[in-house]
Amino acid sequence: MAKEFKRTLITTALPYANGPVHIGHLAGVYVPADIYARYLRLKGEEVVLIGGSDEHGIPITIKARKEGVSPQDIVDRYHNLIKQSFEDFGITFDIYSRTTSDIHHKTASDFFLKLYEKGEFLEQESEQYYDEEAQQFLADRYITGTCPICGNENAYGDQCEKCGSSLNATDLINPKSALSGSKPVMRKTKHWYLPLDKHEEGLRKWILEDHKEWKSNVYGQCKSWIDMGLQPRAVSRDLDWGVPVPVEGGEGKVLYVWFDAPIGYISNTKELCANQPEKYGDWEKWWKNEDTRLIHFIGKDNIVFHCIVFPSMLKAEGSFILPDNVPANEFLNLEGDKISTSHNWAVWLHEYLEEFPGKQDVLRYVLTANAPETKDNDFTWKDFQARNNNELVAVLGNFINRALVLTQKYFNNEVPACGELSEFDKQTLEEVKNVKETIEKNLENFHFREALKDAMNLARIGNKYLADTEPWKTAKTDMVRTGTILNISLQITANLGIVFEPFLPFSALKINKMINVDNFGWDKLGQTDLLPARHKLSNSELLFEKIEDEVVEKQVQKLLDTKKANEASEYKAKPVRETITIDAFDKLDIRVGTVLECEKVPKADKLLRFLLDDGLKQRTILSGIAAYYPNPEELVGKQVCFIANLEPRKMRGYLSEGMILSAENADGTLALIEPEKKVLPGSEIK
Repeated sequence: MAKEFKRTLITTALPYANGPVHIGHLAGVYVPADIYARYLRLKGEEVVLIGGSDEHGIPITIKARKEGVSPQDIVDRYHNLIKQSFEDFGITFDIYSRTTSDIHHKTASDFFLKLYEKGEFLEQESEQYYDEEAQQFLADRYITGTCPICGNENAYGDQCEKCGSSLNATDLINPKSALSGSKPVMRKTKHWYLPLDKHEEGLRKWILEDHKEWKSNVYGQCKSWIDMGLQPRAVSRDLDWGVPVPVEGGEGKVLYVWFDAPIGYISNTKELCANQPEKYGDWEKWWKNEDTRLIHFIGKDNIVFHCIVFPSMLKAEGSFILPDNVPANEFLNLEGDKISTSHNWAVWLHEYLEEFPGKQDVLRYVLTANAPETKDNDFTWKDFQARNNNELVAVLGNFINRALVLTQKYFNNEVPACGELSEFDKQTLEEVKNVKETIEKNLENFHFREALKDAMNLARIGNKYLADTEPWKTAKTDMVRTGTILNISLQITANLGIVFEPFLPFSALKINKMINVDNFGWDKLGQTDLLPARHKLSNSELLFEKIEDEVVEKQVQKLLDTKKANEASEYKAKPVRETITIDAFDKLDIRVGTVLECEKVPKADKLLRFLLDDGLKQRTILSGIAAYYPNPEELVGKQVCFIANLEPRKMRGYLSEGMILSAENADGTLALIEPEKKVLPGSEIK
């Protein structure tokens, strides 16, 4: 029998405050969490949604160092940008705070001290890289070197971003400090470790036996970790940015960010309850009462921290509840490639709103419809356009607009009375009533993609009903029947205002405004007498508008430009070929020729035929560069470099007498080599 809970505490993974948030964040964590929180609130349940920025750790210090500012400057900038983005997209956090707050530092310090005093930590010495010039220990990200796997000379001490391999700093070839550029040395340092192995059996029972209902990707990853055997994990590191280790011997050390960050859920709840005690009560009821249900919304890269590490911390402390569910999502890719913040391969939320003002719900809809719930999924601009035009505009928006416009036309914007029902009317109303049970089941099981389909199905029911009953035709002969049809259509519209509130909050607000009602509670969903006869409606407006081809083509081109820029910045010249003698080079006769004619070779997509003035005669050369010069006639009059003494060969019916020289760019494109200024045809290149 399922356990009954009085309240629900929802947390969302803390976004890292060294950059803005993108669609992958929204799809993986924040829209699903917001849908669930809104759903519970509509049901009248007691719920809080806790969020905040993760503001400690090495990447922030690296960014600050590069920009010549303080880490606090970095986190202040991005915390505010991230918070505003979430507000703009309607993510209804009860609080969105940060881990640099005073209350967080105290909460994290107190948590560490409680475990320290209980003897829950191991103290161990280990050798770590040390920069003698900078006089500090180096975190993995502060060490660069050559990757032993792929040879990338700019690999980090924890990962090679070129081949994706996970590394230890000691794996790097020719390691150097990112601070001073000097070669680091190994030096002993002391840290505190949380012995995860101590909690292994408890975790095995709690997860693998008691929570088999968890999503398969979550359950499977947890099982893999536990079966491999858990090891002690350091909770401190040598750094000056973070929560200081509050015990003797902790000078120059801070709490490791993986230990510090999840405590942010607790400190942010404390802050919320301290600011509004009359609304939220004491913070401990949210974290220590057994009748509270704790749910973590995260991405798959955080599963181990929220299902194994953080629960081990809570068990070690002894007074906290453990999560009831961790419905982690997989990753969202972008146009077939993994989203990369460092390579700007992303759709940033603040930029989206600049380019698509007022279309927050379109993105919420597309990301939910294509949510990476069980496997990695792909966001494409073509799919974005198709879902907007074919679903939001053609189904949901079309039905509501027709129902309201017809009511305005035939009944002066008042809900008409409902007359005698036909069998088709009764069947339609029964379908409307059945939506509630199906969508609730999917929402309760965190199947938000399916729940959205259920919501859209209600709009499809309405569209089919209007198409089949044709009130614009019955209005010519039977206004009573027309009134009945539009009454039922308006009742469906009112239900759409309820069912879409968790998914498309801005649109649901517009629907309710157009039918002139306040929000109905979730318990009203499925009822077909929500709008009484003669209820006055407001003026209708279009909920959604078509997105044209040129709009998405612009977004696709923007990404292609980003990819080209990345490839150019990462381009590394090919190794120099085997050394040759000057005599070998002297055998090549490289000259300049003037292009007299240039055209595509028939039935040969890649070939261009050049007719050159080589200073002695006219010669024909075929070159495979047609893809890069779509208008070959424009090359007439230009000068090109060519090998004049290459053995001629027959190609496509032509005798090609030489080779045109081109340079290959980073993206694989070819460009003709031309002299800087005009020279006489036949001039030799020396």
